[in-house]
Amino acid sequence: MVENTRPAVSQSMEQLVFTPVFRLFPLSLFRYTYQPDFVISPFEPSTMPYLLHVARCCLAVLKRYFLLGIFLLCFPNAQADDALLQQVHQFLYQQTQALGEEVIIDLRPPSPHLPPCIQPEPFLPNAGQSPLGRVSVGVRCGETHQQVRYLQAQVDVIGSYWVAQHNIERGTLITPDMLTQQSGNLSALPSQALIDEADIVGKVAQRPIRSGSTFQTHSLQAPALVERGQRVTVIAQGSSFRVSREGEALEDGGQNDRIRVRFDTREIVTARVSGQGILVVDF
Repeated sequence: MVENTRPAVSQSMEQLVFTPVFRLFPLSLFRYTYQPDFVISPFEPSTMPYLLHVARCCLAVLKRYFLLGIFLLCFPNAQADDALLQQVHQFLYQQTQALGEEVIIDLRPPSPHLPPCIQPEPFLPNAGQSPLGRVSVGVRCGETHQQVRYLQAQVDVIGSYWVAQHNIERGTLITPDMLTQQSGNLSALPSQALIDEADIVGKVAQRPIRSGSTFQTHSLQAPALVERGQRVTVIAQGSSFRVSREGEALEDGGQNDRIRVRFDTREIVTARVSGQGILVVDF
């Protein structure tokens, strides 16, 4: 009887379908066809393919559990890191959405070796700088926000900016008809490029500006309201007093520039230019 059933056993093994069940707590590792009308002996040559098949299946399941364990050990804070990235992404979007029509943010995930960041509070290390191009974003963590970490990001903004319509000579007062508008990636512009028209018009060119070039902070200056050697009025004011004195400006200054002034008593103070020949010292 055994001799008559061996071919059937061999044929059944060739058609055997193995289904691994990949769960944390599986009820069974294998599913196979059971035929009670014959006995499989591990010493029979015809049963070797079946045994090899079972061995390969066991190794495959063990390998999957091993990889799952490695993943859980290396990335235990995956969900917390995702919440952190979303918080920083939203922060950068709020900082840049007014600059252009489209904002593209690429965040580098934090190191998996760091502990989870609880109650993240993003901030910019350079508060006065627009977050364009490659930027570093600080994040305060913890209930007291004493833990600080930094994430790297690439921020691209597609928007409009102003360039010189024609060549501008040094010392020229910039007027609106000297500007023309272009559109592109604002992060590709020089770091000191001026985007807002109000920051350009009314300034004086400190160096020649070529046609098609952007206007940069170091190439423009507010027109001088005070000249060196000029007699000026210095107003010292506070919440309940206002005193004015005359002095001599020791340097040129435009609107809101801080320059040195010398009084007749040889005393030297630093004051803010607030108008033509007028400076203010705030207390």
